[in-house]
Parts: sequence; C-alpha cells; structure tokens
Amino acid sequence: MAVSKQVNAASDAERMCPHRLVLEHVTSRWGVLVLVELLERPYRFSELRRAVGRYGRDVSEKMLTQTLQTLERDGMVHRDAHPVIPPRVDYSLTGLGREAAEQVRALTLWTEGRLGQVEEARRAYDEARELGSRAS
Repeated sequence: MAVSKQVNAASDAERMCPHRLVLEHVTSRWGVLVLVELLERPYRFSELRRAVGRYGRDVSEKMLTQTLQTLERDGMVHRDAHPVIPPRVDYSLTGLGREAAEQVRALTLWTEGRLGQVEEARRAYDEARELGSRAS
C-alpha cells in the first residue's frame, strides 16, 4: 500500500510540474556527482560508488541505486548488463545525460570558483543579523 501511494505521488508530481521534477533529479545531492563522474567515462557500480565518495561523503548502495534508476528512467543514464558470471553492469551517460552533465559541471565549477565570495556574504549577513537582534 505504501509503495502504491509513493508511485501515485510521483505520478501526480510529474503531471503537475514535470520540469521541476527533472531539475530535482539532475541537481539532487547524488545526481550531480553521478552525472559529473560519468562525464569522464563509464563506470561499474562499485567504481562509481568509490568515485562519488571522493567528494567527501560516502553514498550508500541504496541511494546510488535509486539515483541511477531515476536518471536511467529520465533517459540520462544507460545501464549495460553483461551476461557473464559474475554479473557485470556498466553505467554510462546517454546523449541527453551528457548534455545535462555538462550543464551541471559548469555550475559545479562556478560554485567552486565563487565559494569564497559566498562564504564572505554569509558572514556579513550573519553579522548584520546578529547586530540587528542585539539592537532590538
């Protein structure tokens, strides 16, 4: 019953605002990192998990699986299961996924280059708020 409600909620969200839902998938915490990593080359699941973990926080198998399935459903990730023992699955970007990943990478690079300015703005904001609350 809970799964049925989740599926219906997702379907409702897709009908109401499909653009926002795609944007959420692409810019999600793990979606960004998966897309940026897959720009470099195809990865096996465990390789991709380690690569994403280099950004400072490990992604669980469950979250990586969900992220890959979501991006695959949206047509951005290709899952290639090889019929070998042990099983081998490779993940790569589709053309659509490559376009999205390049956009996300540009935003990531901008964020890295402007982080100092953002941190300074935050400090100034917090100090002004603190001074304002003392004056009240």
